[in-house]
Order: sequence, then structure tokens, then C-alpha cells
Amino acid sequence: MAHIDLGVDEHQFPGISGLWRFRPETARPLGDLAEVLLRGPHPMSAGERELIAAYVSGLNECNFCCSSHSAFAAAQLDAGMPLVDRVHADLDSAPIPEKLRSLLRIAREVQQDGRRVTAELVQAARDEGATDLEIHDTVLIAAAFCMYNRYVDGLGTLAPDGPDGYAESTRRIIERGYTI
Repeated sequence: MAHIDLGVDEHQFPGISGLWRFRPETARPLGDLAEVLLRGPHPMSAGERELIAAYVSGLNECNFCCSSHSAFAAAQLDAGMPLVDRVHADLDSAPIPEKLRSLLRIAREVQQDGRRVTAELVQAARDEGATDLEIHDTVLIAAAFCMYNRYVDGLGTLAPDGPDGYAESTRRIIERGYTI
């Protein structure tokens, strides 16, 4: 149960969805930001960007965001949940393109402290073909998900148990996106 009365059935609106219904004035810009970063036109696929969100959420130990964005990434990546699980388990040995691995390494440093992103990490991503837009948005996705994770966990929202609890939200996000 959330730390505050959200005025909704948390089983129907778990995690951030209940928070967004509680405060639609803040939900709109937060949803718009997620829409641009995770689903808007971009050289990285939506699945890759969702994977960055899931990876950072896992590092932050945010069960709801890690589970939901892992499901969203898996639904949009050819290798599905086995790949997402491999990235969570061991980034260095996961079977992903080196460009994506270098961007996830940047995201990992942002999750710890943005000042840990070094010129060497950025150059390594560029050496793998990452563009300035991809580097920028990786940093912003990582930073935004640190905020989203703290928002969800700081208010003690409900996280469904198991992957089946995210099936409906996965369909909704893929079909309609994050825009409120």
C-alpha cells in the first residue's frame, strides 16, 4: 500500500500509474518526457531505450520500474526477456551490440553520479558509432529513471508480482505510449 491515499485501486493502477492518477498535473510532463525519450523518433530502437530504463531501474533496485521496463524492452527486442535478463545479470557478457553496451556503461555511471561519466566513456561510445544524440539521450534516460525510481519507491507504491502483472501495461505502452 502506498504511503499516501492515491484514491485508486493500487492493484488496478500499480506503481507510477496510480501516482499519475493522483496528480495529473505532474503526470503530463513526466509522461511526455518518457514518451520523447523512450518512444519518439530516434536512431536507437524503442526496445534499446527501454532496456536502458530497465537497466538503471535495476541498479536502483526499483522493482516496479525494473520489472515494467524490462517487460516493455523484451516485447520490443527480438531476443526478448532472455536478453534483458542477461543484461541485468552481467552487462559485460550479454550478447548485445558494443555500441549499446558502451551506452549502458554510461547509464550505469549516471545512476551512481553523473560526474562519473568521463570523456573516455563518451569516446568509447563514439568509437562504437554512438551519436551525440544517443549519448545525450542515454544520460537523460538514466537521470530521468533515477527520478522516476525514487518517485515510485519514495511513495511506497505497489509493484505487481511476476511478469504476468505487467502484460496489460506492456500492451498499453506499446499501443498508446506514455502520453497522458
